Parts: sequence; structure tokens; C-alpha cells
Amino acid sequence: MPELRKLGSTGLSVAPLVVGGNVFGWTIDEATSFAVLDAFVDAGATMIDTADVYYAFAPGNVGGESETIIGKWMKARGNRADVQIATKVGLLAIDGDKGLKPSIIIAGIEQSLRRLQTDYIDLYYAHFDDDCATQEAVAEAFDGLVRAGKVRALGASNFSQDRLASALALSEAKGLARYGALQQQFNLMAEDSFPADYRAFCIEQQVGGLAYFGLASGFLTGKYRSAGQVAGSRREHSLKHFFTPRGDAVLAALDGIAAETGTTQAQIALAWIFATPGLTGALASATSVAQVESLIPAMELALDAEQMRRLNEAAATPS
Repeated sequence: MPELRKLGSTGLSVAPLVVGGNVFGWTIDEATSFAVLDAFVDAGATMIDTADVYYAFAPGNVGGESETIIGKWMKARGNRADVQIATKVGLLAIDGDKGLKPSIIIAGIEQSLRRLQTDYIDLYYAHFDDDCATQEAVAEAFDGLVRAGKVRALGASNFSQDRLASALALSEAKGLARYGALQQQFNLMAEDSFPADYRAFCIEQQVGGLAYFGLASGFLTGKYRSAGQVAGSRREHSLKHFFTPRGDAVLAALDGIAAETGTTQAQIALAWIFATPGLTGALASATSVAQVESLIPAMELALDAEQMRRLNEAAATPS
């Protein structure tokens, strides 16, 4: 089983691979979602990440589908106490409005708890920053959920360093519950989305970093090698901007290390995240048990200093 890691000041200890719940009720149905969840947890994953908005963007969906499936799975398995649930608020319209107004946060938690069939959330995120709501009002609303026992820890997602810093300072000054985790896009093709100075700030402030899009929409699996390969496919939009000098350098580094270690490019890309200071772990979504099994070895893959140097240099290649 993988070694658990402390997630900032949240009080939570998590496996480095976090189950991405965005595919549940979207690209995979309930039965397949159950199988994927079973496989992740059996392999030592401890946290399942979702959001109230997953997956409202699919035809026929309204949002909350992922939470509903996870809730049914926990009830069927009787394992609520054995897993950590992270969900988010702010992107799903509630009474026709989105964002982080206190009324949305308060209504959002009740809806998430109902769908998840639980009375508490382990980690509750502000899905995106909202400069239309005052940070004091947002902090007070989240603090109320913690004090009521409905939320155990708070996280921010997609926040700039300045906005996270001001939110932390306000919580400290007011004696309110603070953000202890930060979820940002971070991978070998998007190192600059969560740069080193921001990561150092999070370490100093005891904010645990979790990466999403850790495999860059599948580019870092090594399966896709040219723009022509994805032209006209559903992956073209998400992958076409990766076929650059940086993409070439990253794939070359992954290929070399894969040959040295006998592991896969995807496992190496995730292990690089796990070994980067300021990152506690990374989200990974899977649409089959076979995909889960292909990702799990990343949790115990140790890259040496030379391999990390090569990957870091590739990630810093100008695009």
C-alpha cells in the first residue's frame, strides 16, 4: 500500500493518487464507475475528488451526477468511514446563480451532502475564485460549515497566489477556518500554471498542493505524437496545443526514463508530480479497471535526481 502524505494544514493524510470523479456519470456509467472506484480503493487510494458541477456539461445532465454515483457506491459498500470525499462549490448554478456568495455555499453543501448520502465532507473546495463576493463573506460562510461539522477541511482551486495569500491573511486575522489545500492545473506541459514561487509560498503557509490534469489530457501517456494523429478527432481541441518544442522535449525525456525503468510514460509523469516540492499528490481519472491498474504503480515509483533534472529541464523548454 502507498505511504500516506499529510495534506497541508487540513489534518488529512492522503495517498498521492487521488481518484478523479469527473468521468462518473459522463464518460462511464454507474456500473463501470463502481468498478473503477473499487479498483482505486483496493489499490490504496484514499481520496475521491468530485464537484457539484460534474458533469452538468454533458447532454441530458444537470450536475451532481458524479456525486450521486459516489454516494450510491459508498452506501452499497458501507465504506464511508474508510474514504475521504472532496467536492467543490461555485460552478453549478443554484437558483440561477453561480459563484461563492454565502447563499450559494450554504445551499451547495446541503445539495452535495444529500447526493453523496453523507453528513460531512472531508475537503470542501471553492472551485474557482469569485471576486464578486467579498473574501470576508466567503470565509465566514465556509467557517460556518466547519463549525457545524458539515466540512472537515477547506480547499481552494484555481486561485492566484495573491488571492490565496489575502484569503489566508483574512482567515488568520478573523480567527476563521482557512484553506489548507490548493488544487491547481500542474503537469509537465503546464509547470508554469503552478510555478515554483507559488509552490514555495504554499509550503511556507502549510497549504498542500494537489494537481489536476496531471497527464495533460492524455498527452503524457505518450500515445499521441503529432497534430495529425488527433486532427478531426474529439481530442484535437485538448491536445493540439501540446505539439510544440516543449512537447517534443517532454516526450523524449519520458521515453528515455521509461526505457531505463521499465515503467510507462504516464506513471513517470505522475511520479514527477509526487516528487515535486509543494505537491502532495495528483488527481487521475480512469474509465476502466485496466486504466486504474496502469496508473497505480506511479504511487511507488521513485525517480532519482538525474531523472528529475531531465524532466524539470524538459518542462521548462519554451513552447
